[in-house]
Amino acid sequence: MTKHHEQDDLNKVIREHSEWLAAQLHAQRANLFPPDASKQMRRFTSGEAAALLGVNDSYLRKLSLDGKGPSPDLTPGNRRLYSAEDIHELRVLLEKTARKPGDYLPGRRDGDHLQIIGVMNFKGGSGKTTTAAHLAQRLALTGYRVLAIDLDPQASLTALHGVQPEFDLTEGGTLYDAIRYDNPGPIQDVIRKTYIPGLDLIPGNLELMEFEHDTPRALAQGNAGLFFFRVKEALAAVDADYDVVVIDCPPQLGFLTMSALSAATGVLVTIHPEMLDVMSMSQFLRMTADLMDVIAESGADMSHDWMRYLLTRYEPTDAPQNRITAFLRTMYGDKVLNAPMLKSTAISDAGLTKQTLYEVDRSAFTRTTYDRAVESLNAVNDEIAALIQKTWGR
Repeated sequence: MTKHHEQDDLNKVIREHSEWLAAQLHAQRANLFPPDASKQMRRFTSGEAAALLGVNDSYLRKLSLDGKGPSPDLTPGNRRLYSAEDIHELRVLLEKTARKPGDYLPGRRDGDHLQIIGVMNFKGGSGKTTTAAHLAQRLALTGYRVLAIDLDPQASLTALHGVQPEFDLTEGGTLYDAIRYDNPGPIQDVIRKTYIPGLDLIPGNLELMEFEHDTPRALAQGNAGLFFFRVKEALAAVDADYDVVVIDCPPQLGFLTMSALSAATGVLVTIHPEMLDVMSMSQFLRMTADLMDVIAESGADMSHDWMRYLLTRYEPTDAPQNRITAFLRTMYGDKVLNAPMLKSTAISDAGLTKQTLYEVDRSAFTRTTYDRAVESLNAVNDEIAALIQKTWGR
């Protein structure tokens, strides 16, 4: 068999495997989320709802008894369950009677600028998408207006939110539609509502790679302009609609990442505390700095409100990881978030059904395993929320 025929056979096998896998994933989604194969957010216990709202469970019970706000569902054991929509409605109600603005709706006020957070690293397995998904959902569940953008052609963030690129995005529908060089459309056309109030999504798929291919051609023809501003300019059209934008960047330093970095007001770099990952991050930081210098020389303002490193998949009992963590904290000080994201089977198991830990029911896990993982995620995301508030002067 000639090499040419071998190549043809390989192409055929890869294409067949791709189609089989896509069909199986589509069938799995239809099975998990019948009848219309769309996701819904689970209901929250009264304790979870109270924690999200920052009130006591007893106060929430009093509101229910007084007929104020939505009526929760009651289980046979008289436990109150609240939907995400119920929690949002309660938040609006509580804000009207709050002592000061922002007690329950923590988002932007007059004069606050949109926070655009780029979550990045160019090494796979650093927890980048897991971080972006849980951050976007936690911010939305605690009262922020959030836009999540999947800028990674692998589209894992998209799949986590119930959109299957191979079936649902056959005619575009990604950010590429708004940043392309020929006939870009309005960004509003690619924004989708999700099943979580306050969280919208711009999905991704392989079409995003077209921007990587188009930009060199546009530069050669003198038509690219300041290509690195394309994400920023697209977002300007929806600036007033959101408090925070979370961008899951591609795992490479290409034109998409550079454009996202130019738009970002905050940068979150995920690090798995293993030596090979730290060595990889060293190269990532060097290349990023060189590229930012080039962009700055073109007249762009590359200053950011903040930059932080997040330790991911951290195992407190792993001695080598602890040594590397201590090394990173010594080098970078408060640039490393205090809270690490712990490695947890609960997060992995939730991913098997294309869900985040905020979406799955606690009863599906050992209580200590679930609680430990959720506490870790909340600590990370609330620390980032505090950075956002500090940027707004609060």
